[in-house]
Amino acid sequence: MFENLLIGGSFAFAAAIQPGPLQAFLVSRVAATGWKRTLPACLAPPIGDVPIAVLVLFVLGQLSPVVQHLLRASGGALLLYFASVALRQWRRPAAPDKHRSAPRTLLDAVLVNLLNPNPYLGWAFVLGPSAIVAWHERPSHAVALVGAFYGTMVAMLALFIFLIGTVRFLGSRGQRALLAISALALAGLGLYLLVTGVRSLGVV
Repeated sequence: MFENLLIGGSFAFAAAIQPGPLQAFLVSRVAATGWKRTLPACLAPPIGDVPIAVLVLFVLGQLSPVVQHLLRASGGALLLYFASVALRQWRRPAAPDKHRSAPRTLLDAVLVNLLNPNPYLGWAFVLGPSAIVAWHERPSHAVALVGAFYGTMVAMLALFIFLIGTVRFLGSRGQRALLAISALALAGLGLYLLVTGVRSLGVV
């Protein structure tokens, strides 16, 4: 159980603080309407990811255990790549985009999330394979993994919105520190999934 909570929580933490379309949307909304009115947008991932999760889990459920473990190992490699991207962003932080348009509702946030490739990659290579493995162990483990992911994601996005609206997101040093933490979390989780996925292939 703890293993699944750790996988879900750490992946959500790293994903929530990574610069991306949803984070840019949140910044633009806070600038336009304030953090209190933007706060409901933190619910966009659990709402918008439902069709993605159903589709991915349906497809993964039709695959052989060998392919599922191979995808799990591939997800580890993908997270290592994301860790390298976060490390590069930490070394050379990008200038904020002050001219990005601002959608106005939770529905717009859900649409932004649906058009973002990251949830598809996350479910296809990380959450989906891990949830399948956890379900075979015990259904409650899979529920714990997904619950930890979305619980942490919503909490982190809510904190992100609050910080942007009250303390300008900690300044450049704070942003770089979060990027460094994100890179470490992604690298650690990526190595774990890669190693466990390869080991599982050896016993299938």
